[in-house]
Amino acid sequence: MSASFAVRTELFSPLSKRSTFPAQARRPRNKCEISRRGFAVRGIVASGVSVMGTPPPSAASQPIQGGERLAFKPEGYNFWEWRGHKIHYVVQGEGLPLVLIHGFGASVFHWRYNIPELAKKYKVYALDLLGFGWSDKALIEYDAMVWTDQVIDFIKEVVKEPTVVVGNSLGGFTALSVAVGLPEQVTGVALLNSAGQFASESRKQEEEVEESVLTKFVVKPLKEVFQRVVLGFLFWQAKQPSRIESVLKSVYVNAANVDDYLVESISKPATDPNAGEVYYRLMTRFLTNQSRYTLDSVLSKMTCPLLLLWGDLDPWVGPAKAEKIKAFYSKSSLVHLQAGHCPHDEVPEAVNVALLDWLSNVVSKPSSPELSEV
Repeated sequence: MSASFAVRTELFSPLSKRSTFPAQARRPRNKCEISRRGFAVRGIVASGVSVMGTPPPSAASQPIQGGERLAFKPEGYNFWEWRGHKIHYVVQGEGLPLVLIHGFGASVFHWRYNIPELAKKYKVYALDLLGFGWSDKALIEYDAMVWTDQVIDFIKEVVKEPTVVVGNSLGGFTALSVAVGLPEQVTGVALLNSAGQFASESRKQEEEVEESVLTKFVVKPLKEVFQRVVLGFLFWQAKQPSRIESVLKSVYVNAANVDDYLVESISKPATDPNAGEVYYRLMTRFLTNQSRYTLDSVLSKMTCPLLLLWGDLDPWVGPAKAEKIKAFYSKSSLVHLQAGHCPHDEVPEAVNVALLDWLSNVVSKPSSPELSEV
């Protein structure tokens, strides 16, 4: 799907399964979980945006002063090969590295107002997760740990220094799992309306129902045919630029930053020949059928400072979730923002100020300029 489109959904709620991090090539994986909520179809939205109802007039009437913006390059910036796939990334500035991870369906260009400002004091990297943005639309079986492994290897092979990882939504949970998988190099994590849920005792006790022959050989094949027809139509409809613009204007808390730049950053990756198939796999396999990992399992293994930058107007993951994370993890700070699911693009100035302030007070620069590859 890349930075294409998602069905309007509610992210990462209770799941009846438990799983562990799959084994990594050179290091054992920690056992964690993240739960999911069924991705119910409630209308189409452009992926990677705040999924909200129509914003109140008072919010929409307040213009956003985006400030300096990352130049949009249709051909992309830099590319790194990972497991035979081309991965797109941006790098700007000098100093302590920051790695920015976008949300579901978005790309590095969703950090357009953050990269230039943060790069004035830090070396900022932003990468497109596999299957999204300008990275390859790989026809693989997607799992949450694919992106964790990708970012871990990116830090080892490209960044090569202690770094702070920043993530929005799906990218937020990826940032947490990267911090657990690479504690020697991740010195801090910042979350913007992160995906993921806390475990519940009732879910832990649920048992998987054994799949019947009828379900396996009759129901599932028919279901797949239906899903392909429906999701194929939804993907075609949702990738039209006019549709993207109208939906974006209805779901951003403040529509002032909905412009041609944002629309093109979402529509262009959808023209990839594999985009439709990747979208189908993400919708039917990763989002609805994959096991997840819980926030408490990940946070209990983390040791670095944590910043929570939370858009309180987000109907998916509201401020109550941020408060729960803060109460669970003692080394955390919380900043409330008047924004939706993607505060970094809706109120970039507030996000930049809060992030820079936290970095200057909490995260110290590494004493060694570079670490050797692991």
